[in-house]
Amino acid sequence: MIVPMKKVVLLMQPKDAGSALESLRSLGLLHIEHQQLSRSQETGAIQDEIQVVDKAIKVLLEQQCLTADKVTGRHDINWKNTAGHIVDLDMRINNLKEDSLDLRNQISQCEPWGDFDPLAVADLSKKQVYLGFYQVPTGEIKNLPGNLIVKKISGSAGMVNYIIIASRKPDLPFKELSLPKMGLNKLRQRLEEDIEVISSLKEEITKYVPYRHTLIEAKKFLENELEFQRTLRGMGKDGEITYVTGYIPFDAVAQIEKVSRFQQWGIIVRDPAQEDIVPTLIRNPRWVSIVDPIFKMIEIIPGYRELDMSLWFLLFFSIFFGMLIGDAGYGATFLMLTFMAQKKWSRKLTDKSVFILFYILSSSAIIWGLLTATFFGQEWLPTYFRPLMPALKNDKNLQAFCFFLGATHLSIAHLWRFITKLPSVIALADAGWISVLWGGFFLARTLVLGDFFPAAAKWFFIAGPILVVFFSSPRKNVFQGIGIGLGNLLLNIVNSFTDVVSYIRLFAVGLATVAVADSFNAMGMSIGYSNLLRGAMASLILILGHALNLALGPMSILVHGIRLNVLEFSNHLDIKWSGFAYNPLKWHKLS
Repeated sequence: MIVPMKKVVLLMQPKDAGSALESLRSLGLLHIEHQQLSRSQETGAIQDEIQVVDKAIKVLLEQQCLTADKVTGRHDINWKNTAGHIVDLDMRINNLKEDSLDLRNQISQCEPWGDFDPLAVADLSKKQVYLGFYQVPTGEIKNLPGNLIVKKISGSAGMVNYIIIASRKPDLPFKELSLPKMGLNKLRQRLEEDIEVISSLKEEITKYVPYRHTLIEAKKFLENELEFQRTLRGMGKDGEITYVTGYIPFDAVAQIEKVSRFQQWGIIVRDPAQEDIVPTLIRNPRWVSIVDPIFKMIEIIPGYRELDMSLWFLLFFSIFFGMLIGDAGYGATFLMLTFMAQKKWSRKLTDKSVFILFYILSSSAIIWGLLTATFFGQEWLPTYFRPLMPALKNDKNLQAFCFFLGATHLSIAHLWRFITKLPSVIALADAGWISVLWGGFFLARTLVLGDFFPAAAKWFFIAGPILVVFFSSPRKNVFQGIGIGLGNLLLNIVNSFTDVVSYIRLFAVGLATVAVADSFNAMGMSIGYSNLLRGAMASLILILGHALNLALGPMSILVHGIRLNVLEFSNHLDIKWSGFAYNPLKWHKLS
C-alpha cells in the first residue's frame, strides 16, 4: 500500500539551521521539499568530487570485469586522492589509445612505400629536389609529363604506388601521400611503446580494484553531503525565521514532534494539499514486496495519489510468466539456476526477495508445463505423459482462456476503482466499463474463434455504455455531463475491446516457445545417436537450441508479461506511474 504522508514545516532561528539539519539527518525521516535551488561554491565542489569518484568506480568495475583474480575489499586509502589518480590513469590510457589508432593509420598508409626518413625528404625540397609519393591508376602513368622521374614502388588492385622526382611540385590529378612525422620502423616502435605503456597503466589500475567498494561508500557519503548542503541553502527564510519543509510517513509524526520539542523548533504538521508534489512510500507484507525488484528494474513508481498494484502485479505476472515460458523443463532449469545463484550470491545481498520471486516464477512455469504436458517441447514425449488439463492442449480453448484472463484482469482494475470511488455515483461508470469488457470478451470469441455470440451478452453492450455515459462525470447541467460521458465512451470503448484481445499474445508467444523447442528436438533426433559423432552433433543441437529458447524466454517476459501489467492493466486502473520515491535526508557513514 502507498503510505499516507504528512507535510511538515519546521521553524527555527538562522543560527540553528545547520545543527537542525544535522539532527534531521540523524533522524532520517524527513523528505525535503526545497524552497529555493541555488548552486553555491560548496555544492559545486561536492558535485565535482562525485563525478570524479563515480568515474573512478566505473573504471575499476570495467577493470575488475577483465580480471579473473578474486578481489577482496580494502579500505586503507585516501579515497579523494585515489579517485583522482585512477581517473588520471584512465585519461592517459584513452589518450594513448587515440595516439595508437593514429599510429596504426599512419603505418597502414606507409607500409606500401617501405621505410624512409620523412625529414630527409623534406630537406631535399629545400635543395630544389621534390619527391612526391603518388597513387596512380594502372595505365595512367603514360599520361604523366615527360620531364618527371618516375619510380614504381608497389601496386595492387588497379593502383600503383610511384615516387615522382622533379625540381618542383607538379600539378598532378592523383592522390599524394601526406608525409608522416617519422619513418615506418619508428612508427612501429612508437606503437609498441604505446602498447607497453597502456598495459603498465592498466596493471596499475588493477592494483586499485580492491578499493572499489570504499569508493562506492565515499560516493554515497558525498551524495548525502551534497543533499545536506543543498538543503541548507534551499531552506526558506521569512524575516528572522528560517524554515524547512518536507514530508514524513503518517506514523512518524510523534518522532519528529519529540525531536522538535527537544530542539525547541516550531512545527506545523498537516495533510498534503492537492497541489503538493508528494513522494511515494510503499509498504507491503514481505510476501508481496518480493515483486519490488521488478519495479526497481523498470524504474517505475506510482504517484502518491495513485494506487499500489503490487499484489495484482505479483499474481498475474506469475501467471503470465508460466504461460509465456510454458514449459516444465524450462521452469525446472530456471529453478535450478535460481538455487545456484542464491547459493553463490545470497551472502552478498541484504535483500533476498529476488530469489523468492524467481522461485515463484519458475514454479509457475513448471505448473503450466504440467497442465499442458510440455517438457522441453511436446512432440518427443511418450503417450503416457499426459496433460493434467487436456482442454489446454486445444488451441481454441487456450485462446478463449487468454480472452477470459484479459477480461478478468482488466475487470479487477475497474472493480478496484469502483470500490475506491464509493459512495459517489461516479463509481457506476467503472461498473459500466466492467460490463463493456465482458461484452468485448464474448465479441472476441465470436470474431476470433468463430463462437456463437450469446443473446444475453448484448446486454453488456447496452448496460455498460449507459452507465459510462451517465455517470462518468455527472453535473448539474445534465446534458454537459452526458456529453463528457459520451466522449469518454467513444474514446475508450474500442481500446477496451482491443485490450482484451491483446491478451492472446500469451497464447502466441507460448506456442512459439513450444514450436521452437519441438523444432530443435526434431533436428537433433533426425541426426540420431547411432555413433559417437552423430550423438555429439545431436546433443550439441539440442543444448544450443534449448539454450536459445531459454534466453529468449526472459525477453518475452519483459516485452509481454510486464507490458500487460504496466500498460493495459495500469491504464484501466488509471495509474500514470508519475511518482518519485520517498528519499529522506539521512546520514550515511563511511565504512
